[in-house]
Amino acid sequence: MAVVSMLCVQVGIAASVGLFDQLGPAGVASLRLVWAGVLLLVIVRPRVRTFSRVALKTAGLLGLVTAGVTLSFMAAVDHLPLGTAVALEFLGPLGVAVVTGHGASARWPAVAAAGVLLLTEPWSGAVSAIGVGFALTAACSWAAYIVLTQRVGDELAGITGLAVSMPVAALASLLVAGPPLAADLTPGLLLAGLGLALLLPVIPFALEMLALRRLTTAAFGTLMCLEPAFAVLVGLLFLGQVPGALAAAGVLLVMIAGAGAERAGARSDRP
Repeated sequence: MAVVSMLCVQVGIAASVGLFDQLGPAGVASLRLVWAGVLLLVIVRPRVRTFSRVALKTAGLLGLVTAGVTLSFMAAVDHLPLGTAVALEFLGPLGVAVVTGHGASARWPAVAAAGVLLLTEPWSGAVSAIGVGFALTAACSWAAYIVLTQRVGDELAGITGLAVSMPVAALASLLVAGPPLAADLTPGLLLAGLGLALLLPVIPFALEMLALRRLTTAAFGTLMCLEPAFAVLVGLLFLGQVPGALAAAGVLLVMIAGAGAERAGARSDRP
């Protein structure tokens, strides 16, 4: 589930880049989130009155974090190659794995960190500082997203939590991109936004919530090491972004770390 989720995310991001000229990064992110919120409300029809106060609060916080990671990452991709942006964003899950990992699982983040360094090449000085800032903001948001997604998934059945968090994310994103987005929308862009919402975030976020019911946050965070590798591959196939030798070495390291995440095993406290 986690691997399919990552593939959907990277293809969805690559497809989103094509709409930047018409809507801008914030507009594309907001359009996806609005469609996702509408789809989940219609499909799931959550009964909010039946939620506990803690569950409702956690789902709301997850929505704000979802808006943060989506908006900041789209802005990062506007300034950085897809593989580089994803590698920097991965510092969020890597941090979760370091903090919550134990035993064998705690060693794999170090391997992944070496891969991230090779992918970003910070010593070259060629990376956009603005893009790095947005990517690091996305990293912090993604770390919070992993923790909150597991909590929401434990407290609410199925993907009910997403049907609450996603509309919250949509409303938060509209505060940033609302007026310009409304002026630039066309029927064709609305339809494209629907397709993008399915690729990212509806399908991958639902899969991640289900996966986090079966994995520890350490195992899930380290498994996300594969994300930069998928990003480089998608960037090459869809955006023509060819990685250098160091980037290829970085991909190999994060793939090794991702395979090592399996040693962390399943959760011992499955709800």
